[in-house]
Amino acid sequence: MGRGEFRAAGVVAAAMAVAAVLVAWTYGLPLRDPDGASMPTWFRLPVIVASAVALDVVARWVILARRTGTTDRPSLRAVAVERWNRDQIRFTLSGLVTWYVAYVAFRNLKSYVPFVTDGIDDAELRRLDRLLWLGHDPAVVLHDVLGTGVANWVMAAVYLIWIGLVPASLAIALVWTRRSPYGAWYVTAVSVDWMLGAAIYYLVPSMGPTYTSPGWFDQLPRTPNTDVRDLLLSDRVDVLGGPWDTHAVQTIAAFASLHVAVMVTICLVVEAMRLPKLVRVAAWTFLALTMVATIYLGWHFFVDVLAGTVVGVAAVVIAAIATGNPLRRRDEPWTFRAALGAVERPDRDAVASRSA
Repeated sequence: MGRGEFRAAGVVAAAMAVAAVLVAWTYGLPLRDPDGASMPTWFRLPVIVASAVALDVVARWVILARRTGTTDRPSLRAVAVERWNRDQIRFTLSGLVTWYVAYVAFRNLKSYVPFVTDGIDDAELRRLDRLLWLGHDPAVVLHDVLGTGVANWVMAAVYLIWIGLVPASLAIALVWTRRSPYGAWYVTAVSVDWMLGAAIYYLVPSMGPTYTSPGWFDQLPRTPNTDVRDLLLSDRVDVLGGPWDTHAVQTIAAFASLHVAVMVTICLVVEAMRLPKLVRVAAWTFLALTMVATIYLGWHFFVDVLAGTVVGVAAVVIAAIATGNPLRRRDEPWTFRAALGAVERPDRDAVASRSA
């Protein structure tokens, strides 16, 4: 593994951190841990990655145990030492740190938007939507076509699953790919998604239809998505009422849709890696569902989705150039065996010398 896998991601994270500090200092705003009120990101992400590492080691140990039998089975510790050498540990920790810094900076920059600009461009975005949808509002059309019963719960589930998908994808990129160029490409690309998204929030400040046209969604039965919507609005009110008097951050910003941007990034990277067809189909399917869900639930306008698609593609291209990855698919497909690495019996002498 090279020493500069996350150099570009580090530059992005540092630039975003500096921007967050400058905006906070200029406008007299606090820097917050965006998830400090529930489970801090600095705690949650390492737990997720550590769990992925444990699963990685146990899976390898089980495969080796089946091959060697009980009489010559390597110890779990031997497998862990062989699997997680210094370079792999450094790679994973480097990716985790750059990801965390970029994420915290992004969430704070997003929270500062209403203090930097008091404009709301939802009316203009709605006009664009109606122009593209021949005089109709996309969310209303989706309600009429899909209904407001089962579809409402499915869309809510898609939205909530996405929240857990991002940290899970980080664990996969840093632990299971075993290909540092691809892991670095993905982490860098998502950091670029956040950087571009934060910049666009300031250029086109908006809240989304669920807040600016709430009447469209009155007919939707209450789901966990409704609770999230109400919580985000409550946090926004608290932050605008006194940013130093609350530990919450303001997280309402619609244009562009970073839910879509990150999913586009995931889809393009898994295509480049030639992951199994089932994984690629699942990724593209979830992207389509995410696009529909964000409009159906009112988180985004249709034009937000289009902009998010552009951001996701741009992030992949920028990150590919920055990390030296070719913008083409691999010559050979990915296999589960490749993900686990060449599962061979650990060299006990090498393991012992490395542990000394």
